[in-house]
Amino acid sequence: METGTRGAGEAAGQVIAGLEIDQWKYLSREAGDPRMHAILSVRVDGTGGGGGPGGPLLAQVLAVDCSSSMTWPVEKLHAAQEAAVAAIRKLPDGTPFAVVRGNEQAAVVYPDTPRMARATARTRARAERAVREMVAGGGTCIGAWLDLSRRLLAEQDAPIGHVLLLTDGKNQHDEHMPLARVLEECAGRFVCDAWGIGDGWDGRELLRITRRLHGSASSVREEAALPAEYEQLMNRLLTKTVPELVISVTPMPGCTVRYLKQVFPAEVELSAEDGTGRFVTRAWGDETRRYQLCLTADPSGRPHREDLQLAVVAVEVPGDDTVRLPPPRPCLVHWTDDPALSRHTDAQVEHFEQHQRLGEAVAAAADAHRRGQLDLAEHQLGRAARLAHAMGVDEQLDRLARLVRIEDAEGGRVVLLPDVKAIDFQHLITAFSHSTYGPASGTGSGAAGAVPRRGATVRCPVCEAGAPAAARFCPSCGHPFEARP
Repeated sequence: METGTRGAGEAAGQVIAGLEIDQWKYLSREAGDPRMHAILSVRVDGTGGGGGPGGPLLAQVLAVDCSSSMTWPVEKLHAAQEAAVAAIRKLPDGTPFAVVRGNEQAAVVYPDTPRMARATARTRARAERAVREMVAGGGTCIGAWLDLSRRLLAEQDAPIGHVLLLTDGKNQHDEHMPLARVLEECAGRFVCDAWGIGDGWDGRELLRITRRLHGSASSVREEAALPAEYEQLMNRLLTKTVPELVISVTPMPGCTVRYLKQVFPAEVELSAEDGTGRFVTRAWGDETRRYQLCLTADPSGRPHREDLQLAVVAVEVPGDDTVRLPPPRPCLVHWTDDPALSRHTDAQVEHFEQHQRLGEAVAAAADAHRRGQLDLAEHQLGRAARLAHAMGVDEQLDRLARLVRIEDAEGGRVVLLPDVKAIDFQHLITAFSHSTYGPASGTGSGAAGAVPRRGATVRCPVCEAGAPAAARFCPSCGHPFEARP
């Protein structure tokens, strides 16, 4: 595996990319739809920060919700204005930027010219005044805000376009400019991070936007916390100096790429370019991201009891031959008739599949609570607690404890708190969209013998979810397992 560590002879400041593949390579020859899942860990190191010799890397649009709901409480609009000002102050000189006022329409409040402004002490001060003079009124059409942002960024040559979107409400006026259509037009054009404030926004709507536009969704419970959050986000954003990185998956004959998706630090949709096996990822600094790869293959006529190459995975940075790239890595399969091998799965794969089920349980709880089905909401939150306990993510259990009293996390026994509000579930949805790193990488493709490596999992015979090999019951459905020696 490529660890990406810097050798003694490497030049200081060189950008290095790393690639690891974690998988359990054994598949049953009798499976009706055999799928090989693997986790790709991709790392970039040594990017430094700031603009390059050709000019600024970043072009920034701040889209601020100014619908009528932002007028109450009055602290909400004030916090939004102060957060936008905090972000503007972080912009390096020369950075193209604009501020968009959003309601059922979208308008540029700064600059007052057809093109984005360039950050200087003078333009930043003028932008601050324009932001503080914004007034709220009207409805909400997020598609219009994103479409105007797209048109502004299309005129810039900065390689990284970014939209920082804030809303306190749901997308009421979608008919004015349908969000689904706008997201397709914006995909691949810029990265969007979205924030919820107040008590009327929809967490899944924010996730719909950010997963399509390679960003992340977040929220604040207290309005006063927003400016500091914007400052931290801008600090992270300004360290990103690699505009895009391509992950290429080349399947062998008889193998099909089902999907590749980002699963850490947040889930992001990836689409192959023009039906090829090239998947573009956006805006990198010094960081590690993890991706789940799903392949299918037909074992008919293929050798068994030996390792076969299913696909080759590689990373590249288009237009930059100075980045030190790792060698391509194989994704393997070992067809077997031994159920003691094929019933296991990789711990990394199972971690992120459990994280997805965790998010599904929280979303189901939110739906049940909205319908007044409190017993069902409590049941789904108990399922979420059981999954979080099995994954060992105490931070997620702490978040669940805002909504329930956890009596037995392992058994999923919780009691819904009496003062829980609908917005509490939206905060939980956005918080749970940020995944944890997962267990430490193991040997990559599974041990050669019949004993699974530490951290391998088994499949539940009832719901087919994975569980730690030593588990006494399924963390997803609660089905008890037979005692194993």
